[in-house]
Amino acid sequence: MANLYLTIVIAPLVGAIVAGFFGGRIGRTGAHWVTILGVGISTLLSFYVVKRFVFDGQEVFNEPVYTWMVADGIDFQIGFLVDKLTALMMAVVSFVSLMVHIYTIGYMADDEHNWPKESLAGRNNYQRFFSYISLFTFSMLMLVMSNNFLQLFFGWEAVGLVSYLLIGFWSVRESAIFANLKAFLVNRVGDFGFILGIAAVAMYFQSLDYLTVFGKAPELADTKIQIFGDSSWGLMTTICVLLFIGAMGKSAQVPLHVWLPDSMEGPTPISALIHAATMVTAGIFMVARMSPLYELSETALSFVMVIGATTAFFMGLIGLAQNDIKRVVAYSTLSQLGYMTAALGASAYAAGIFHLMTHAFFKALLFLAAGSVIIAMHHDQDIRNMGGIRKYMPYTWITFLIGTLALIGFPGFSGFFSKDAIIEAVHASQVAGSGYAWVLLTIGVFITALYSFRLYFIVFHGKERMDEHTRHHLHETPAVVWVPLVLLAIPSVLIGWITIEPVLFGDWFQGAIRVAPEHDVLAHLGEHYHGQWAFVLHGLTGAPFWLALTGFGVAAMVFWYWFAKDPRIEEKLRGKVAWFYRVLDRKYGFDEFYQAFFAAGSRGIGRAFWSGGDRAVIDGVIVDGSARTVGRFAQLVRKLQTGRLYNYAIAMILGLVVLQAIFVIF
Repeated sequence: MANLYLTIVIAPLVGAIVAGFFGGRIGRTGAHWVTILGVGISTLLSFYVVKRFVFDGQEVFNEPVYTWMVADGIDFQIGFLVDKLTALMMAVVSFVSLMVHIYTIGYMADDEHNWPKESLAGRNNYQRFFSYISLFTFSMLMLVMSNNFLQLFFGWEAVGLVSYLLIGFWSVRESAIFANLKAFLVNRVGDFGFILGIAAVAMYFQSLDYLTVFGKAPELADTKIQIFGDSSWGLMTTICVLLFIGAMGKSAQVPLHVWLPDSMEGPTPISALIHAATMVTAGIFMVARMSPLYELSETALSFVMVIGATTAFFMGLIGLAQNDIKRVVAYSTLSQLGYMTAALGASAYAAGIFHLMTHAFFKALLFLAAGSVIIAMHHDQDIRNMGGIRKYMPYTWITFLIGTLALIGFPGFSGFFSKDAIIEAVHASQVAGSGYAWVLLTIGVFITALYSFRLYFIVFHGKERMDEHTRHHLHETPAVVWVPLVLLAIPSVLIGWITIEPVLFGDWFQGAIRVAPEHDVLAHLGEHYHGQWAFVLHGLTGAPFWLALTGFGVAAMVFWYWFAKDPRIEEKLRGKVAWFYRVLDRKYGFDEFYQAFFAAGSRGIGRAFWSGGDRAVIDGVIVDGSARTVGRFAQLVRKLQTGRLYNYAIAMILGLVVLQAIFVIF
């Protein structure tokens, strides 16, 4: 099996190397075929692995592949841990990535217009993009298949690096460079906490292997450490919070969320890849994998839950104020990541991973459908310039509607099963902050439906607001674009029905995820589970369904019925709550504060060191000061060189007197 797992991770890497280093020789067709072949192999083999776990009783695989070094008794290895949690992630990551690869053929077909003719950066850009997204897939597979913290960190940083390259892919745009630098710096803040957490693991457990650490964790559950002065901190709480700070950066949780909406500056395929099944879900997967540690700290669980619920509600509100089609979907990603994180804090790890899986399909669908609209609109992303697109783009319209229904958790769609399970799990939790989290997550259902159907009605219904040239050329995108939408729409409807029993209430994660009996809220929910149809019927009587229906009704009334009569209705409504709209439009001031305090503060410190340190001390005192001192001493000595013999004789006599005095005294 080791060779099988190596093939799964290496196939995308080979495609990335070939397309990246030999793209000029193999051309555009060769680049997309070699990378699609690599990711396709990974996808088929990942499905084969899932099949073996489901039908053939496959045993858990946990073996090292390569030992990098041994230092102070700690093995630094590359190895694979493939259990049912890993198998699920492998299948989701590889399948969504395959759909994105196929879609990219159509989306990037005319990318030359995004580059100035004289720009060398635009040369072989098509091949380079395919190389990057294939490398991204390799990095994510290495992350989810790791069996130790070293490889986890390698995959963690690799997806961050490739996302930096992809967000700033259109490097001739200043906004793209700003966005990828922002993503890189914000993630470095989270990664600083992450690597401190790994260092604490290595220090106290003397191992980086997952199972070794998990096995020793109960022995150290009550260990206290001193960090600042004499104050005592629980070791498990410290490690879990530090690791979660890394997840806050990677999975864009408040207050480290600011990079993700700006990442929309990259091409739409990478927006789907980052926001659906790969980079942003790395933090969710990591916390679920570390469940044996988190179960030993209720403080850490409470922290995780409160951060997740806060992100889910307040980031969803911002989506109401956005007019860029991709940014609306991006803020919905932030909100849904908050739901997953809150589930982790409630110890409902299976529900968080379940929502991760369903979200991967419908969110990739929404992003790629938005990209299809952008192609048809000649890359105009402002929804105020759209309207009535439904009759021109039937495949995009129906798949976007399916994705929207899944996103709001409409009964029967995949998002319904996972989102309702999270809300119920948080409601059943006894961890501190669960009441606060449940209220925000429940109200968040209304917000989700409101901004989702606002986007849907403004784009696909109502009057056509595009210019005449765009309207004349408006038509459905090529099959290479809409076929992936259809393939993603299928699991967006069906995957919840198929997987809810084994994943949520069965033994799918047995051995992979550990939950303390006092935290096992899903077991409590499982006692009342009587099948998929009963789950759906129960959902029809719950508050989330009626809140979602209310959100749909408000959106239909305002953005379909009233908007068709008066396109300025939204402006008028915003005028009545101008202060609230300004708060949302400014994104609660996070960007402004970070720019004014951290960015400007860092530049100010740099200027102070440059002016006071470099110019005044180094140049002024050390370099120029030493030269001036030598010059002044030379001027003084030069005055002694008069050329008169009696001056020299007097100097000699005085010197002898001084030497004699010193000799006598000492």
